[in-house]
Amino acid sequence: MYPDDEDQTPVPVPHTELSAEALRGVIEAFVLREGTEYGEREFTLEEKRTHVLNQLERGEAQIMFDPVTSSVDIVVTRKLGSRS
Repeated sequence: MYPDDEDQTPVPVPHTELSAEALRGVIEAFVLREGTEYGEREFTLEEKRTHVLNQLERGEAQIMFDPVTSSVDIVVTRKLGSRS
């Protein structure tokens, strides 16, 4: 346990702040790790990367850095097709 738990909460990382290479690596690691379900049609790795990048650009997903584990993940920020 850390003395300052407040400082240990995950931090959002704007995808625009990453280099193209770093962003590609984060997205690729997420796509390969998650085994995301895309429906009946199979998508290539490049198509999956494009889908995730589009979600990041639309604000439907966000990159988060966890200082406790020193890891990065992509999380959904709002459900697709939901009405808020």
